[in-house]
Amino acid sequence: MKTPPIVPPQEWEAARQELLVEEKRLTRARDALAAKRRRMPWTAVEKEYAFDGPEGRVGLLDLFAGRRQLIVYRAFHEPGVFGWPEHACRGCSMVADHVGHLAHLNARDTTLVFASRAPQPDIERVKARMGWTMPWYTITDTFDADFGVNEWHGTNAFIRDGDRVYRTYFINARGDEALGSTWSYLDMTALGRQETWEDSPEDYPRTPPYEWWNWHDAYGDAAEPAPEWLARTRQGPRGRRD
Repeated sequence: MKTPPIVPPQEWEAARQELLVEEKRLTRARDALAAKRRRMPWTAVEKEYAFDGPEGRVGLLDLFAGRRQLIVYRAFHEPGVFGWPEHACRGCSMVADHVGHLAHLNARDTTLVFASRAPQPDIERVKARMGWTMPWYTITDTFDADFGVNEWHGTNAFIRDGDRVYRTYFINARGDEALGSTWSYLDMTALGRQETWEDSPEDYPRTPPYEWWNWHDAYGDAAEPAPEWLARTRQGPRGRRD
């Protein structure tokens, strides 16, 4: 292995400062890309979809858990996938291992869920084995084909206006490599991080950075699903309602 040159600390720091200029340029470009995502047009979800969850059959609207935004990662855990039934796909499992604590997303009115075609007992078993805690639902219809994730993994973002649901963005292939942190998920959503420094359309929700950040066990009600929403969920699936 041919290594880079070995230099004194002062020369190393100079080289780091030179590279830091490019890193800052990349950060600004990433922020600009996220700003463009917040200005993407939305497309209405006109079909009603059904998922099996730990408490039974639910609709796409139920996956929001009463929050305004929803992120759905399509994980491959089903017959025919390498590792079945003991494991989900190795790549999807790496994605699951990288997911940060969901309380931070929930505090920004955003829910993250995983979805696969495996039955719930198989999903619960692999979650317990791997120590995963994210909500994970069973796809029962054409949701995966309709949203570009029937043959490959991918992450879809949705937003709701009352009972109307809209698709706002989609990331797949190597784009999924960057996902996992609270910031990366929020940056793909229609509302973004919802912080004052962001370049967002007028009247978008915004609060100062740091002020909303908290320990994951200290958000309280901000990170909890609305109780009345959970009650409605137990009554049966809810999709789009006109």
